[in-house]
Amino acid sequence: MSEYIDLYTLQAMLKDGVEDLFPESVWVKAEISAVSVKTNGHCYLELSQSDERGLLARTRAVIWRSSYTTISRYFASVTGSALKEGINVLVRVRVSFHEVYGMSLVIDDINPEFTVGERELQKKQTLERLEKEGLIGLQKELALPDLPYYLAVITAETAAGYGDFRRHLLENEYGFAYQLDLYEATMQGNAAPSSIMEALEAIEASGTRYDAVLILRGGGSELDLACFDDYALAAAVARYHVPVFSAIGHDRDFHVLDVVSNTFVKTPTALADLFLECTAAEDERISSYESRLRLAFVNRIAALSAGLDKVMTMVRNSAARRLDSAESRLQLLETKISATDPRNVLKRGFSLILDERGVRLGSASARKAGDRLTVMMPDGRISCTVDGVEVTKEKSIGN
Repeated sequence: MSEYIDLYTLQAMLKDGVEDLFPESVWVKAEISAVSVKTNGHCYLELSQSDERGLLARTRAVIWRSSYTTISRYFASVTGSALKEGINVLVRVRVSFHEVYGMSLVIDDINPEFTVGERELQKKQTLERLEKEGLIGLQKELALPDLPYYLAVITAETAAGYGDFRRHLLENEYGFAYQLDLYEATMQGNAAPSSIMEALEAIEASGTRYDAVLILRGGGSELDLACFDDYALAAAVARYHVPVFSAIGHDRDFHVLDVVSNTFVKTPTALADLFLECTAAEDERISSYESRLRLAFVNRIAALSAGLDKVMTMVRNSAARRLDSAESRLQLLETKISATDPRNVLKRGFSLILDERGVRLGSASARKAGDRLTVMMPDGRISCTVDGVEVTKEKSIGN
């Protein structure tokens, strides 16, 4: 083989060919698969493109220090997030080829609206798929118990939103009690969907019959929260057998997780309020039953008291009538007694003869000579002895 070229000549030819092919900057769509800001201020990235078949292309890129501050601040002001792995970007690049380092892309501009639009498009496609599969309304069919108590919380233990939620719920002014069990998970980035689904599986495997599952996060940028638009996570939540509540802390719009959840609110504190209001409503309902029972009891006692008063009145009236009747009979007896009182008889001029036992004599037939008698007269008594008894044929008056 007599003809050849050396490596440098080959690389130089490639350099001339590449730079001739792209003499001016060109807009390129790619995913950031790695990013690193060096101490010298330069930002080095790895850009890639993949599909269902896997990795299709990959190259190095750089944002020089002179441009990085302006580009990164602009991107963050629009998207709410820094440049990081896992996001799609539209960047303007100059194609560069170096004989030693090979090809690289020098980024001199970025379109943050494209990144936001890509996320919205993916969200729309995910929602359409969930709707087509009949998953969006499944969680809405699950009912929260009247008095929710056992709550499983999926979040990062150090998340500020979780601390706010615990304080607001457990230190409530009403003294309502709840059982909170934490299932830790990664709450942002590409690992978040699978981590949250693992937490859902752990909750199911715990054997505890939870009243609700709460997915909490204390806010973040739209790109930080993009993991909550993941189809697999949304489908797992939609099919879950326990009501799932989401409060991931976003101020604008909503995420796919919110749509498929049983209920969503914007912040963890608002979610704590939701459960407190639920318990307060049930407490008020029970209190109303208590008031109704108390009123019914008071009315029943009043009715019984009124009935008792009526019975007592009847008894008193009956007793009064019987007492009046008894008093009338007593007066009659007193009259009869008074009429037969020996003292009254003596006062009318009659005399009474008593035997030795003091019994009034009504007949002479039982007397004999020698009997001792007492003759009672109005002004005194006469003691005497019977000398003789003469009984007439006519029946004597008396006993």
